[in-house]
Amino acid sequence: EGHIMRWCIASFLEDPQNSKNQIKEELCWRAHSTEVVDLFHEEEKDVVVTASTDGSVRLWHAMNGYYLGYFGQARKFELSDISRLILPCDVNNFPTIIKEESKHMEKKKKSEYPLMLDRDK
Repeated sequence: EGHIMRWCIASFLEDPQNSKNQIKEELCWRAHSTEVVDLFHEEEKDVVVTASTDGSVRLWHAMNGYYLGYFGQARKFELSDISRLILPCDVNNFPTIIKEESKHMEKKKKSEYPLMLDRDK
């Protein structure tokens, strides 16, 4: 659905047998209005390049999900200027930083009412 998520796996990699060491979601943002089909992280510049079924290729700041531009734009990419928070025209949600002990994440883990298929509807 066009979302990019960054996860912290450091504690899990240190000791995968320890159940307390979990993979934690750190950041989530909407990169495209349709499916993301490819993603590349350029470590030296700390940017993420995404490609979508909508035909666009976009550039993002890897640490905070800020939009830097798209391939084919008239202006040059300003990788150092992340002071202005802009979004692509088809995306209206700003990046969300996930706190370590977020109540939102806790609700995701347990489900009291599983989904059931109702053939009459």
